Amino acid sequence: MSYDLLVVGSGPGGYVAAIRASQLGLNVGVVEKENLGGICLNWGCIPTKSLLKSAQVYEYSKHAADYGVSISGEIKPDFEAMVKRSRSVAEGMSKGIQFLFTKNKIEVIPGYGRLVDQNSVEVTDETGGRMLHTAKNIILATGARSKELSNLKQDGEKIIGYREAMTLPKQPKSMVVIGSGAIGSEFAYFYQSIGTEVTLVEFMPNLIPNEDEEVSKALERSFKKLKMKVLTSSSVESVDTSGELCKVIVKTKKGEEIIEAEIVLSAVGIAPNIENIGLEDLGIVLEKGKVKVNEFCQTNVETVFAIGDIISGPALAHVASAEGILCVEKIAGLNPHPIDYSNIPGCTYTNPEVASVGLTEQKARDAGYEIKVGKFPFSASGKASASGQKDGFVKLIFDAKYGELLGAHLIGGNVTEMIAELVVAKKLEITGHELIKSIHPHPTMSEAIMEAAAAAYNEVIHL
Repeated sequence: MSYDLLVVGSGPGGYVAAIRASQLGLNVGVVEKENLGGICLNWGCIPTKSLLKSAQVYEYSKHAADYGVSISGEIKPDFEAMVKRSRSVAEGMSKGIQFLFTKNKIEVIPGYGRLVDQNSVEVTDETGGRMLHTAKNIILATGARSKELSNLKQDGEKIIGYREAMTLPKQPKSMVVIGSGAIGSEFAYFYQSIGTEVTLVEFMPNLIPNEDEEVSKALERSFKKLKMKVLTSSSVESVDTSGELCKVIVKTKKGEEIIEAEIVLSAVGIAPNIENIGLEDLGIVLEKGKVKVNEFCQTNVETVFAIGDIISGPALAHVASAEGILCVEKIAGLNPHPIDYSNIPGCTYTNPEVASVGLTEQKARDAGYEIKVGKFPFSASGKASASGQKDGFVKLIFDAKYGELLGAHLIGGNVTEMIAELVVAKKLEITGHELIKSIHPHPTMSEAIMEAAAAAYNEVIHL
């Protein structure tokens, strides 16, 4: 078959690129070896949020009396039912992508895709049959998988990755989670909150190490309140799986420690899926283990583009989607603006949630800025008190000279829904005083954004 555009992979980068291309009048085919929606919809963003919602409902139920609600009988988590609901949500989202593809007349080509030349992809189906498909342009959106450390090989049973963590046959009594990025922190929170005894091990000095240090410390305090064991500046030296329990040897600041657990979850990052897709045959250039692209996601082969986790930049679903739209609009002859990677929001869906955009306080200082920092705690927010979500704060960083918003760092209830305001503000180069004078509705959690901006300029009212 011949197309205007072939997309290899149907994750949030690939399926969004395909739909946008169809909107622009291109004839599109999408190669997918597994389920439509890729890791995000099937094994990542969506099903994990379902599990986290189940944990949140359980937490609310345990504290119902705090809200004046009486619940009789024992309240306990049903792990199998949580997993079943999560898989059902993921399946529904995947079917939704199929509907969108049908609506937009996008053809799905089941199988594993490999580049043959600059205009051809060979697709091998599950029976081993092969078919060649051609296109004027090709987008590689093959995503990533759980990264394995040399001393921490995943066996899928005792040492697992994120996929297995979502579908364990029964709830483990104990678990060691290695790595406290978004994936590790979210699973650590989920399992600890439903009763698993979790130890979270992080090599760096702070949890979620890419976040502002104050936010990291606040999340660590919240985890410890849940009775989670947190080991920072620590590394897993080895894991012995020969016995009934895993014996995890951890090198800590205080010396070596042996931790026994039923399950070890490796959440040390992801590895791009760039093997055996024909990159070498076409001479496509790699850089630091990822596909090298220009500002429009174009490789050194003019007709081949790459997006998402296989190129440098934040490995986030919304970034992949933006990259997919960018390169499709470039292919279609439009004049899109390159992505501003300094204005990408990041979210971690623990409880409390974490959300940020732009520079941390330390990075702003390191970059030579003279800054103003404003912070407003949710303990001073009427809506947060009414909601029972008083933990956390909004922290804003402004350039002292021009008033430009350099960074925003939030931890608290629903802050992943609030960060978009600050992404828009940063894109529009809104100053601190403009943010202060933008009237926010009362009572809302978002008032804390206005108050944090006011705090930076010594104008805060409710603190």
